Amino acid sequence: MPQTPTPLSFERAPLNWPAVIMFVLTTVPAVTIFPWYLITVGFDTFEVISFVLLLGATGLSITAGYHRLWAHRAYEAHPLMKIPLMLFGAMALQNSILIWASMHRVHHKHVDDEDQDPYSAKRGLWFSHMGWMLRDYPSSALDFKNARDLKEDPIVMFQHRHYLALALGMNFGLPALLGWINGDLWGSLLLAGVMRLVISQHVTFFINSLAHYWGRQPYTDANSARDNDLLALVTYGEGYHNYHHLFQWDYRNGIRWWHFDPTKWLIAASSWVGLTRNLKRVPNFVVQRALLQRQFEVARERISHSAGETDPRLARLHGLLEQEWQHFSHTLAEWTQLQTERFDAAKQQLADQWENSDMRKRLRALEITLRQQNARVRLLHLQAA
Repeated sequence: MPQTPTPLSFERAPLNWPAVIMFVLTTVPAVTIFPWYLITVGFDTFEVISFVLLLGATGLSITAGYHRLWAHRAYEAHPLMKIPLMLFGAMALQNSILIWASMHRVHHKHVDDEDQDPYSAKRGLWFSHMGWMLRDYPSSALDFKNARDLKEDPIVMFQHRHYLALALGMNFGLPALLGWINGDLWGSLLLAGVMRLVISQHVTFFINSLAHYWGRQPYTDANSARDNDLLALVTYGEGYHNYHHLFQWDYRNGIRWWHFDPTKWLIAASSWVGLTRNLKRVPNFVVQRALLQRQFEVARERISHSAGETDPRLARLHGLLEQEWQHFSHTLAEWTQLQTERFDAAKQQLADQWENSDMRKRLRALEITLRQQNARVRLLHLQAA
């Protein structure tokens, strides 16, 4: 009897030996030699401070550099900003900027697709966390057609051509130098080298794995990405992943003032001294629109699940929800008209007049309307629960 062919992405792919060896060489000392050294010798204040500073520099170089700058072009940066991000990004040992950003763009384009998303969460927590790197899966095949802009960046290409030397120098040379200065070579290599690297890598991997499994979806349920405040605390603000997957070109992941997003703060603070510019932000109205659309989806789902109940309040809630939807549609139509007027003003070089006109006041009023309606629709779906 003929067997059903196995999808290409699920065939047993050959081992990716460089990745396997790298994880063995870092993980084994981290779980054996490091605890022995900690108990028998210990680490001094200089080594702990070095570890914290290098861990932060490595992590922020991935989030502010590899991710928001190069993968998503969420802002522009001066070379004095890009060079440290490039160097400490190499220290994270997560491949070159070109490879990392290109694959990440594929992930966003094909998120959750089991055959095309390089680290699809649909293939399991282990696969999305690090299993995808241990074998040469077809979904991880390199194709830089989506990264032509990066190939024109001399800093990106310098790192790509000299990645191995930079990665080795940053991961062993810098901790060794700090150890020589402090008089404890092995302590520095273990703490600022090995443990810093292991922690930094798995923190990044959490975004590919846990941030697609654990948390809430306030903006969209079109993919598995989730917002998680706890993950944001350990990933330099990357935990607001549901927002990011809907608005990937925003330089912020945590958009509220209380959201813990040190990557956003670094980018914004750097703009004050001219190191970053053209910081991209999703208009507040668009954010409010996404939140409200999601509330409508949740409310309709809860009311439909209770449709079998002979409760007159459900009919009333359904009627109220439809009224809110009509109100929402009217608000969107008015906003669309405002955008047309703004575009016309820009064509006529009247942008300054737009900024100070009644149209801007009308836009702010519409944003307030959406926030108020969001609260009402949320109350409706809570009543239907």
